[in-house]
Amino acid sequence: MTKEEIVSVYRNHSGAIISFQTSQGRIISYRKALLEALDEKISGVLLLEQEDGNTLFDHTTFEDLPSYY
Repeated sequence: MTKEEIVSVYRNHSGAIISFQTSQGRIISYRKALLEALDEKISGVLLLEQEDGNTLFDHTTFEDLPSYY
């Protein structure tokens, strides 16, 4: 089974990423994408673990992807 990849990002009016589109055409929330990346269902992303134990996406991964507002 081929893992999905993130192909575009959706941003709010402030420019913060709020959701993603995957290579399978799904639109998923930031949180769902993060959970799927942790479960290794989504590939091609970098994750950062913060000092408090939380994990976030490394947003440099998304710099070259199309953005929608």
